[in-house]
Amino acid sequence: MVRKIALSIAGVALVVVAGGVIFIVSQLNVPLWGTLFGRAEVQAGALEERIRLPEGFRWTLYATGMTNARFMVAVPNGDVLLSAPRQGRVYVLRADKNGDGRSDSVEVLLEDLNRPHGLDLADGYLYVAETDAILRYPFNEEAGTIAGPPEQIVSGLPRGGNHWTKTVRIGPDGWMYVSIGSSCNVCEERDSRRATIMRFRPDGSAGEIFATGLRNSVGFDWAPWDGSLYATDNGRDLMGDDYPPCELNRIIEGGFYGWPYANGDRAPDPDMGAGKGELIAQSIAPAHGFGAHTAPLGMVFVRPQGLPDDFRQSALVALHGSWNRSIKAGYRVVSLHWDPDGKIIERDFMTGFEVDEDVIGRPVDIVQGADGAIYISDDFTGSVYRVTYRGTIGSAPAQALPLPLSHREGGDPDYGRRHFARLGCATCHEESAASPGTRVVALAKLAGKYDRESLAEYLAAPQPPMPLFDLTDAERRDLAAYVLKRYR
Repeated sequence: MVRKIALSIAGVALVVVAGGVIFIVSQLNVPLWGTLFGRAEVQAGALEERIRLPEGFRWTLYATGMTNARFMVAVPNGDVLLSAPRQGRVYVLRADKNGDGRSDSVEVLLEDLNRPHGLDLADGYLYVAETDAILRYPFNEEAGTIAGPPEQIVSGLPRGGNHWTKTVRIGPDGWMYVSIGSSCNVCEERDSRRATIMRFRPDGSAGEIFATGLRNSVGFDWAPWDGSLYATDNGRDLMGDDYPPCELNRIIEGGFYGWPYANGDRAPDPDMGAGKGELIAQSIAPAHGFGAHTAPLGMVFVRPQGLPDDFRQSALVALHGSWNRSIKAGYRVVSLHWDPDGKIIERDFMTGFEVDEDVIGRPVDIVQGADGAIYISDDFTGSVYRVTYRGTIGSAPAQALPLPLSHREGGDPDYGRRHFARLGCATCHEESAASPGTRVVALAKLAGKYDRESLAEYLAAPQPPMPLFDLTDAERRDLAAYVLKRYR
């Protein structure tokens, strides 16, 4: 089989030769070099203006400057480990012990690795998935440091191709699970390990194929309420804007999930499905369908303690974002909620990374720290965001970016504008920003009722149903100064 990919620098044509079939997509409305390959600087003002979370949640820019920030694992001591495949590195983001909402330091933990991607911790070891091997290092979880030389416990994994990353997780059954993506967009693989999830003993022995027909299941996790394994999967490309759906699959041992012969709910693939009816009928349909080409990657079932009641049985999934749609889709984090009947409901969780075709971030992976905080990596800006809920243990101050020391007293409307946007204040106070059915409480002539200090005092204990936002005194003064300027 021959595969060839050509990308025009202008981003106006894409040619793919796969399995003898030539696909041509012209006039792609995609900035390929920026969206696919480039690294953008953090647009602080844009992030603060655009990023939205459900009521009661807040975010900080926890760390930035790590090129190709990909998969993570939370350390019990509060540190977060982060892979950077292009640099061959694993970073350690030290815990925020000074309470400023940012990692105290970012350090190189490992380097000179072969495209490290997936990470996990278990039984005193750090597991690292390179593109063709699995390493494990003795690891001191209390100190967050490597405690000895590595072992290469699995070697010779299929490398290269369209989907070269490997994800590694230690399951609740003690086995080591490894996802291996397909080598192509759509084809019959020569290596049976491609497009699968494999599992091994934690020392790398007894390797076996656990599930097949999974084109690119980058993220997977186990539901804490029943131990079921779920995995995201990226649907094939070059079949139009809205087909096929990307998938969440409930993975069972020996299960076949359709690729390359079927898409979505057992729909025959136009290139590979002919004559495969019996096999397609035996395939397992997705547990949930995401939008086409949204590229779901990392996922985590969240611990619900300290979160709203509807997060009792839920997961968060990073939708990395489309590269081959005429109109972009994805570029957000969604929450999945299992209702009592097992139905999965998808909701927006963290949005604003893409607005009107302008991309300022691409979420990749999600982990939950020991204190309940949620960490989200972004390989577009090389950043990690920290999300907390009011009342979450160890929640950080609300500012998204560090304030200069000279700003400790607050009262600056420019800073207040950021808080106003980040907290979504306009959605309750301005018709143009309100959701359908929302009761808008218009504001006007506030300067005749309040000064900065009295309005900041009101914000410290507002009249219900106005929510109480967990702001510092300085942040309340900033917000008061901006609101007084906006609604004179």
